[in-house]
Amino acid sequence: MKKIIHSAQAPEPIGPYSQAVKAGNLLFTSGQIPIDPTTGQMIQGGIAGQTHQVMKNLKAVLNAAGASFADVVKTTVYLSDLTMFTEFNAVYAEYFDEAKAPARATVQVSALPKGALVEIDLTAALYA
Repeated sequence: MKKIIHSAQAPEPIGPYSQAVKAGNLLFTSGQIPIDPTTGQMIQGGIAGQTHQVMKNLKAVLNAAGASFADVVKTTVYLSDLTMFTEFNAVYAEYFDEAKAPARATVQVSALPKGALVEIDLTAALYA
């Protein structure tokens, strides 16, 4: 059975999708872009600031499901320009212990919603 997960501390969906769906012991999040959930506005400040906001948004959704970054098994990262990878990766590393980091795919895309520089979705394994 699937369960819809929602957090008021993450941006509201802007279409027909959920912030996350729990199916069995797995949690699948929708992609998060750097929107401040309190203002509904895109965070400025380059890739570092945007990556921090995306991670805050993902943390809020994980918390709503009773999970944390320690439960994440896979992420997919979408960057509007791979030349930002090193700066992005430095921020990303602040959220995951390198010895227990999840699997990850990183791809460059031609554009992201609202002109974002980064979008991330993830899958977490929930053990309760």
